[in-house]
Amino acid sequence: MGRDRARLSAALERGEREGGSVEFKERFSRDVHLSDGRLESLAAQLRHRVLSGDGEAEYVLGVTDDGGLAGVSPETFSESMDVLSLLAEEAGAHIADVQTWGVDSVSENGDDAEEGIVGVATIHEGGSLTPDDDHIIVGTAGHVDHGKSTLVGSLVTGDADDGDGSTRGFLDVQPHEVERGLSADLSYGVYGFDGDGPLRVRNPDRKDERAAVVEAADRVVSFVDTVGHEPWLSTTIRGLVGQKLDYGLLTVAADDGPTKTTREHMGVLFATELPTIVAITKTDLVTDDRVAEVEREVEALLRRTERAPLPVARHGVDAAVDELGDGVVPIVRTSAVTRDGLGVLDELFERLPKTTAASGPFRMYVDRTYNVTGVGAVASGTVKSGTVEAGDDLLLGPFPDGGFREVEVRSIEMHYHRVDRAQAGRIVGIALKGVREEAIERGMVLLPGDADPDPVREFEAEVMVLNHPTRIDAGYEPVVHLETVGEAARFEPEDGQLLPGDTGRTTVRFKFRPYLVEEGQRFVFREGSSKGVGTVTGIVEDA
Repeated sequence: MGRDRARLSAALERGEREGGSVEFKERFSRDVHLSDGRLESLAAQLRHRVLSGDGEAEYVLGVTDDGGLAGVSPETFSESMDVLSLLAEEAGAHIADVQTWGVDSVSENGDDAEEGIVGVATIHEGGSLTPDDDHIIVGTAGHVDHGKSTLVGSLVTGDADDGDGSTRGFLDVQPHEVERGLSADLSYGVYGFDGDGPLRVRNPDRKDERAAVVEAADRVVSFVDTVGHEPWLSTTIRGLVGQKLDYGLLTVAADDGPTKTTREHMGVLFATELPTIVAITKTDLVTDDRVAEVEREVEALLRRTERAPLPVARHGVDAAVDELGDGVVPIVRTSAVTRDGLGVLDELFERLPKTTAASGPFRMYVDRTYNVTGVGAVASGTVKSGTVEAGDDLLLGPFPDGGFREVEVRSIEMHYHRVDRAQAGRIVGIALKGVREEAIERGMVLLPGDADPDPVREFEAEVMVLNHPTRIDAGYEPVVHLETVGEAARFEPEDGQLLPGDTGRTTVRFKFRPYLVEEGQRFVFREGSSKGVGTVTGIVEDA
């Protein structure tokens, strides 16, 4: 077997034996293994395997009793995982990890070989994580090369950077390329705090270490990293608007100072009313006088946006915690190389209150989709309100025709840790039964199964034009970023036109398809160098 099958090879070599922690199963079936008292006996067997392995067992699925690689279909493997999850729950344990491999299997008529699945499920003692911990989500922004990813990497690991961005390499720059596929890790960094201080991820490349931090921490801090390149401003807007963020972290490099991109990102952060911290980075590269000069430039920029700067070095962390928000923006001087100022950020992230807790029915706008072998379609995003549990019946949509489809929650993951439930403010991946991955699109929403959603093509809005070379006339067609929706739309200003700096009313009509939109939602619109913000004030029925 190749290196990528090391875990499977090791489990097969240990073998299934009395008093061991390995169990071979070709498949589980709901009809067979959950009926006539078999659930209790199989749960007792699982419990025995876990105890024999000092709290850990491995179930090898898709193999014969003697360890032969039989392979099962994706549908059978998915059902087997559902049953195994119920057995683990009954035994007071949980599935901590699943790895799968493709093998040749014999078809039902025995004539030819088909692609089948073999998997190793690692089961740990204790119930799955119930994320009732205090969990804040921080969106990073800033010009390219202003050190935001390096700063986050140093916070997450506790390591000093080498001056060439070594800690930046710990972040998943392509979060969709995840070894297991079922990922809730939209953020590119996570760390936490317990009663003794920060809990770092010593090797962020190991997904189990991230899961361990989430499980052990009293408070979890997730970072949603955005793109600093100006051509990709739309990606940055989606990261800042589409997630349920608690705080923004804007980086300004001491050797460069505020740039056009800095002002763009600052405008988006403030337009969405996100409480924001400014970190002046790379202070080790310049003199103290230069750091003070850049700090003054940042303060002047904040005042021009009617914000009150609060340099933490002069006013202290207590003042920053008490006054952040309501127009007050703390400024922290930092260096990922010397780690100056990182202790201040640690204290802020440990003490700042969560800002986005929301009650009400469950709602999650889809930001990314995945297809996981043996599991199926996975929709990931940030839970906007309410709670969701494994086994819940949900509605997914709207589809291009405006309709919704019934789906079932197969499983939920948060930072590579399987959970029974997730609540508002959590970044999660939800495996869905009843839909194929290619049918799910960004901008769709998951709702309770008894909801009665009414998607729309057109709505009324109050908008403010932040930047435009001339004026906005009727028929103007920017891209509107609302929640995770990013769609071209047509504007029809109430007064016929809008000038730079103007605030006014307009109708907004999506160009291609309907979405779920509600009064009070905020959005950002852009087209070329034109940018603005708005708030939904009314829905146009049957438009």
